[in-house]
Amino acid sequence: MNSRGGMRATEMRYPKERKEAVLKKMLPPNNKPIQELAQEEGICEATLYNWRNQARAEGRLLPESGSTPAGWCAADKFAAVVETAAMNEAALSAYCRERGLYVEQINEWRQACEQ
Repeated sequence: MNSRGGMRATEMRYPKERKEAVLKKMLPPNNKPIQELAQEEGICEATLYNWRNQARAEGRLLPESGSTPAGWCAADKFAAVVETAAMNEAALSAYCRERGLYVEQINEWRQACEQ
């Protein structure tokens, strides 16, 4: 909502389902860069950056596009460690496959967080 009680343009213009579908393309293993998604989807880059920032503020893992897991920022690594903390081995393996990670990476990041 804006200060006049109306909806912001992005809220009126894009259905929640489309927004979620576009955000999913930013996730591993796709890791599509925002510039590429903007052209592909016909959505302004600023809107896509806002959507990613909002999702991160909600605690969702959305690493920088095109970066390998080794290049993820500390906040994204920490988020992955938190998301996987209570998972058993099978769930952790599935999580890693979906995101293009290795279980060993999560374990290394967990050890770094504990220190």
